[in-house]
Amino acid sequence: MSKLALLIAALSAFVTAPSFAHEVDSQRPETTLVVLETTMGDITVSLETERAPVTAGNFLRYVDEGRFDGIVFYRRMVLDWGDQPNGLVQAGTQYDPKRILPPIAHEKTSETGVTHLRGALSMARNEPGTATGDWSIMLQDMPGMNADPENADPNWQAGYAAFGYVIVGMDIVEAIHAAPTDPDKGEGAMKGQMLADPVIIVKARRVKAPE
Repeated sequence: MSKLALLIAALSAFVTAPSFAHEVDSQRPETTLVVLETTMGDITVSLETERAPVTAGNFLRYVDEGRFDGIVFYRRMVLDWGDQPNGLVQAGTQYDPKRILPPIAHEKTSETGVTHLRGALSMARNEPGTATGDWSIMLQDMPGMNADPENADPNWQAGYAAFGYVIVGMDIVEAIHAAPTDPDKGEGAMKGQMLADPVIIVKARRVKAPE
């Protein structure tokens, strides 16, 4: 089967698969496809450019300007509850001054409707409004990362900004998540979560959806 046929089949599965829980109709919001070519295989992501325009647009700027070419997946976080494997993998510019762009405004999941389901891409940040060029991919649904308007803590009221979903290559994401970590790398809560051999994103590029 050709790569194009595989992508068409994957897009069809993305539309209907209950694991991604997306409602799709003739009014489906606009999205943009990006392929992340990694040293472990390709990952295709669908960015929610209509529903989360600020966050998805920021990611695309990094892609279009080549700022993600040569970055790495450097972290895996493991959760021992729920369906397995569970947790996330993280990649990004790691504040490299030659790659990083200014922080972007925070888009709440309660406003965008783009939530932390399996395969979701989500911006890494400190305080809301500090996200730049680092992001994670969810291995399973993580509703706790969504905005929670009832939470007394402003940080959790805002939640994290999800802005797209993996539609091809979750097997690659899971392989990255299964890679060995270095127990001595990382600081604070991230100590022991850093990959012993980071996985390189050789190139990130836009692709057209099949018609």
